[in-house]
Amino acid sequence: MSLAFLQTIFLRSILSFLNKKRMSFPSGQSKFRLLSLLVFVGVLVSQNSFSQDTIHRKKIGLVLSGGGAKGFAHIGVLKVLENAGVKIDYIGGTSMGAVVGGLYASGYNATQIDSIFEYTNFNELLQDYIPRTSKSFYEKRNDEMYAISLPFSKLKIGIPIALSKGMYNYNLLAKLTHNVRNVRDFNKLPIPFVCIATDIEKGKQVILNKGYLAQAMMASSAFPSLFSPVEIDDKILIDGGVTNNYPVEELRKMGAEIIIGVDVQDDLKDRKALNDATRILVQITNLDMINKMQGKVKLTDVYIKPDVSEYGVISFNDGKEIIKKGEEAALLKIGEIQKFCNLQTAVQRQAVKDEVYKIDLKKIDITELKNYTRAYVLGKLRIKAGKKTTYDELKSGINTLNATQNFSRISYSIDSYQDGDALHLNLVENDTKTFLKFGLHYDDLYKSALLVNVTQKKILFKNDVLSLDMALGDNIRYNFDYYIDNGFYWSFGIKSWYSTFNRNVATDFRNGEVLSQLGVDKLNIDFSDFTNQAYMQTVFIQKYLIGAGIEYKHLKIQTSTIENGDSVFEDSNYFNLFGHLKYDSFDNKYFPKSGWLFYGDFKTYLYSSNYTNEFNQFSVAKGEISFAQTILKKFTIKVQSEAGFKIGNDSVDFFNFVLGGYGYNTINNFKHFYGYDYLSVSANSFIKSNFTLDYEIFKKNHLNFSANYANLEDGLFASGNWFSKPKLSGYAFGYGIESIVGPIEVKYSWSPELPKGYVWVSAGFWF
Repeated sequence: MSLAFLQTIFLRSILSFLNKKRMSFPSGQSKFRLLSLLVFVGVLVSQNSFSQDTIHRKKIGLVLSGGGAKGFAHIGVLKVLENAGVKIDYIGGTSMGAVVGGLYASGYNATQIDSIFEYTNFNELLQDYIPRTSKSFYEKRNDEMYAISLPFSKLKIGIPIALSKGMYNYNLLAKLTHNVRNVRDFNKLPIPFVCIATDIEKGKQVILNKGYLAQAMMASSAFPSLFSPVEIDDKILIDGGVTNNYPVEELRKMGAEIIIGVDVQDDLKDRKALNDATRILVQITNLDMINKMQGKVKLTDVYIKPDVSEYGVISFNDGKEIIKKGEEAALLKIGEIQKFCNLQTAVQRQAVKDEVYKIDLKKIDITELKNYTRAYVLGKLRIKAGKKTTYDELKSGINTLNATQNFSRISYSIDSYQDGDALHLNLVENDTKTFLKFGLHYDDLYKSALLVNVTQKKILFKNDVLSLDMALGDNIRYNFDYYIDNGFYWSFGIKSWYSTFNRNVATDFRNGEVLSQLGVDKLNIDFSDFTNQAYMQTVFIQKYLIGAGIEYKHLKIQTSTIENGDSVFEDSNYFNLFGHLKYDSFDNKYFPKSGWLFYGDFKTYLYSSNYTNEFNQFSVAKGEISFAQTILKKFTIKVQSEAGFKIGNDSVDFFNFVLGGYGYNTINNFKHFYGYDYLSVSANSFIKSNFTLDYEIFKKNHLNFSANYANLEDGLFASGNWFSKPKLSGYAFGYGIESIVGPIEVKYSWSPELPKGYVWVSAGFWF
């Protein structure tokens, strides 16, 4: 209710009272004098009220220092200030103080900010976590083969500029500040705001009071070595704590008359406490600031210093305790705070609405690029102008761009445009185009191998990438891949690979003909496969990979078991056409907790050099569908079904489906099957189901039980036997670890149809 309205009510009440009492006046002049007196009294009341508001209602500024995870204490202080009814007029912050302060300035209350930080996965934030579902099919494969990836330039191996580009944080802050996405002057936020960053090239502080709020908060909190620098207005910015960790002077300049300051930065530590690199780095950055704090404290009217000395800058798991420390410290100053609170009207801060924000995308602007096309970027982004999208969809696209490693810095802003929104995407291309990658693997089929990869980008055309794998070990293998990625448009590539192994197996790829002739149950097989492909593919409705191409294959199979006679089963060249469709939303290839996978493949073999004189044109169709779902928190169930068949049975048997073993990279029509040894049974048609129950006993450590069942025979689907009781079955108990080199698994497998079980060991990503 306004003061003017109260004054009107007051005067009307007086006049009404006089009329009811029918009071008379000696003359009109006396009546005028009385009314003048009443008006004068009202004016005095008004002036007195206004005077109290202007004299005693001083502008209050809140300054929040940096301190990494220790900045959680700011949330506790904000809770106390809100409960005391303190109205904040200006906010200034650095680093974590900028993040908390920026969110508060944008409209969030303390309780909301507490919830935001409680549900943020800080491990993913520090690691620049990219969900597997956000990666392209190429990047999925790329990240699931190599343990180490290092930039290589001018014959020197480099190291990353930081552990994280900070994209997880950027996406989160952009989403949280949607309600003020069009505000470019921070003085026009619900609470005027300023934060500090450091120009790393000039070593000077940069005052950020304009621009895109999420980007400003990111720049202020870009802790060196943890997060990559942020580029704003052609300045390379890092954590503001390097130059000004407590921007109290800036709040004074904005108009704050009373300053409440929260200081969570460290005091200087002794040698015993300086026991890790992070603490040493923090000490170095704090040296100058600690010396300046004495003067800054004098500019602070209420100085709050929570006791967070036992916590570090990355103690994010202790967030609740640190928030409590902030509350305790603010309550100790409640008397001083109340002095200012009592001079204000108590304020109940409204919460920002929690809703799924839609971006009405009318336009997409992308910075001009040298090595990549607009189509490439949009293909990775997976969103188009003219449609509404969500921040989660935008985040997924940004993550896909980040996963390519083609851009050293990625930032964006959302502006108003034609009654909707415009996305401005700023990309800085990575100068490094060559990478060295390494991996290790062991399984009981290919044995041990060291994987060395060279990846070269922008070698011939825009959007292209060349990758060469060499597996050095018991069995030499290689994989070559050249791919031109055109995003939404058709992309093109060529592949070449060579695989070889030697092993005693229970199949001869020929329906047991050779085994019967020799009277043995196993053959020592030398197997080699040399394959070359040219293909085209695209992403169908932004989710499915559809592709087609031509393939040349040389297959050679021989045995040392046959001493007299022809020991070579196969030595032929094959030519075929192929097509495939794939969808993969698993969150993890080896230990999925959620998602679906679908794969369909069809090949038509048109030509063979026909070493066996048995070749007739034939086709092979196969498919797989599987899903994973977590139940009861740590339990995950995975269900998988596969099937395949050959069309044109009167031909060579070397492309039959071969079942057995686990933990190796499958090629051609080889399939894993518990209970049976590697490559044990084969036929031209099969159907198989697999069920796995996985229990994550503690982080990245898994116990699991698997059961699989199959029918396998020539002409299975024509005979109708595929629907009968499974003839093959097998089971396995296993223990697995998600390690830096990939999954490490030990399984004991058995089948009721066989006299003995098997122990299988697999270590490292499959290749």
